[in-house]
Amino acid sequence: MESTDHPSSRSFRDYLIESLQDPEDAAGYLTAILEETDPEPELLALALDNVAAALGGECDRQWVKDFGVSSKSQAVYELAAWLDSLGLRLTVTVK
Repeated sequence: MESTDHPSSRSFRDYLIESLQDPEDAAGYLTAILEETDPEPELLALALDNVAAALGGECDRQWVKDFGVSSKSQAVYELAAWLDSLGLRLTVTVK
């Protein structure tokens, strides 16, 4: 069998980062995370990191790391739940 220097398939994260380079897809991805009925703050931080990797630079990713270790992500979900109780929802859109 011949050896090859190229992997036979891409990783899912590589595929995800590539697909999130479209701002519309990135916005939809983050909105879906925010609409989770059983929110996981760590999941929001991971999603933000994926979007930062796709659209941003290293300084943006450092902000995400700081965000992920704080209680801010839980506060975002609490805001989303409060808005939901008023019949509103938190979304992400392309500017």
